[in-house]
Amino acid sequence: MFLSVFDLFKIGIGPSSSHTVGPMVAMNMFIDHLERSADISMTKRIVITLYGSLAFTGKGHGTDRALVLGLLGEKPDKIDPADVHQLVEDVIQNHALRLGGKIDINFDFEKDIIFDFKAPLPEHTNGLVIAAYDEKGDVLANETYFSIGGGFVVTKANLADGGATADTSNPEVPFPFHDAKEMLAMGKAGNKTIAEMKYANEVARNGEKDIRAGLDRLWSVMKDCMDRGISTDGILPGGLKVKRRAKQIAEDLKADETRNVKYAHSVMDWISLYAIAVNEENAAGGRVVTSPTNGAAGVIPATIRYYLEFCPGANEDTVDDFLLTASAIGGIIKTNASISGAEVGCQGEVGSAAAMAAAGLCAVLGGTNEQIENAAEIAIEHHLGMTCDPIGGLVQVPCIERNAMGAVKAVNAASLALRGDGTHFVPLDSAIETMRQTGVDMLSKYKETSQGGLAVNVTEC
Repeated sequence: MFLSVFDLFKIGIGPSSSHTVGPMVAMNMFIDHLERSADISMTKRIVITLYGSLAFTGKGHGTDRALVLGLLGEKPDKIDPADVHQLVEDVIQNHALRLGGKIDINFDFEKDIIFDFKAPLPEHTNGLVIAAYDEKGDVLANETYFSIGGGFVVTKANLADGGATADTSNPEVPFPFHDAKEMLAMGKAGNKTIAEMKYANEVARNGEKDIRAGLDRLWSVMKDCMDRGISTDGILPGGLKVKRRAKQIAEDLKADETRNVKYAHSVMDWISLYAIAVNEENAAGGRVVTSPTNGAAGVIPATIRYYLEFCPGANEDTVDDFLLTASAIGGIIKTNASISGAEVGCQGEVGSAAAMAAAGLCAVLGGTNEQIENAAEIAIEHHLGMTCDPIGGLVQVPCIERNAMGAVKAVNAASLALRGDGTHFVPLDSAIETMRQTGVDMLSKYKETSQGGLAVNVTEC
């Protein structure tokens, strides 16, 4: 399966790629399906039922509100986060919405979105069923969707076929590596870096002219997100009353510099600051880049900014190579395991992001393909077993700080790999398979249901 850099990195809104972005995408897909399979103008009612993790943490992740936005025809990469609240409130107050921006239908926010807390759908824990009815109550269209992590959405039929979607089709590419072993072999045979192979694959799929512009846009959105997070204070929404910290941390670090107070470990505080800034923006529903998920969106931007601001000789021209290398690793992880917290816990989110970031950093610091693979393996190995246990079903505690820790681990992993020659005991493919197996064995209460771990052992205030 070929996964583009633009599949792994998507521009969207917070707080969750699986539970916010994915449901919006699913509603867009259903509107297209409805227009193809029936007369959309005959639609009088829409009913959506959420199952599994989507039901248990749907309120905290804003899944119900994301469904409304998707039904309105809004798209995650286009919508202005500032418009979200009013768009949804209008639907709630008026008990009506304009389906796909085309026809008006009645819609009861409390009754037409059903949270089913019984057994999840057997295919995947992030499942939803949506049906459209005509004036007589007859079904016009009915579809089942699964949000499988990172904003990827598949139908029940897609999932039965191995999860293939239009965005993850399998075009002819010059370097069709399926795992890290194949990637290293192809790089050696063709005398190519991982970034060069990934770029050649992207050209084969997307054409050369749009790739650089697309990568530049991704980095621009990441930078803007960090800057907004650093300049904004206040309380995060959702009821936990979590105070934003990025602005104060930045002010404290700058004050230390003016007093000529400089600790060697201050660099870790800067890395943490950048990650926290992104994930506070994500928690507030701001614009982020799914990297490879929203819950782990701060790790890669923080690592890139560390590279640019603290590494001698760094320049933004090499950010493309960072993103291309990171996406190559992310594609291998998603293909052979998962990037979904609902499937494998946070090891699949922050763990995958740290592996991608470590690989990208190692690449732009001059690492060989073997050192890059080693960096990714070190990072993911030391996230194995990490649970997904968001308190209150919100992507706040412990998610925000986990991004800071993931970014620091990514830098550490890259540094360790660069100190070696690329040979190491545990192959990246083995670490990825271990993550998959660990996720399968992990109890569901530790996988984004907020039914275990910190989510039940910390009293909400």
